[in-house]
Amino acid sequence: MGPYVPQGGAGAVTVVGLQECHWPAVREIYAAGIATGQATFEARPPGWEAFAAGKPAHLRQVAVDDHGAVLGWVAASPVSARPVYAGVVEESVYVHPDAAGPGVGRLLLQALIASAEAAGVWTIEAKIFPENTASLSLHQTLGFEPVGVRRRLGRMSHGPHAGQWRDVILLERRSATIGT
Repeated sequence: MGPYVPQGGAGAVTVVGLQECHWPAVREIYAAGIATGQATFEARPPGWEAFAAGKPAHLRQVAVDDHGAVLGWVAASPVSARPVYAGVVEESVYVHPDAAGPGVGRLLLQALIASAEAAGVWTIEAKIFPENTASLSLHQTLGFEPVGVRRRLGRMSHGPHAGQWRDVILLERRSATIGT
């Protein structure tokens, strides 16, 4: 992965819909998160078709700087095809390692919350490794509450935790306006 180099300073950050043209940068950011061993059980990013098929266009965004460089992404997918769960999604948020810290993740999650509520989503779920304290803090700041720990949910196949069984904290954010 090439380093993120802001051109002419950090500039403005804008959140826009994640389209196929963003995929090369999104894939690199996803791969960087995977490499940490703290982001997902996935061993590699999927291809664009698989990624887009599981995440509706209105529930995926990217943060870009004023030169169009992708700083991070957020996307959500339905937790079930059953109609009773139509308003429940699971989200993922990733920020380029060199863009972490200045609030990109917060902007992305806020944008997802707004678009999810506009689409009638009443619950957004997140599954986060307990060691990923930055992500846990960010989510809790935006109203996500821990609802349980899924012990030894999966065994890592790659990275610094290869072979280890990992716990995952399940958080959820219930809408104050949808599904009340």
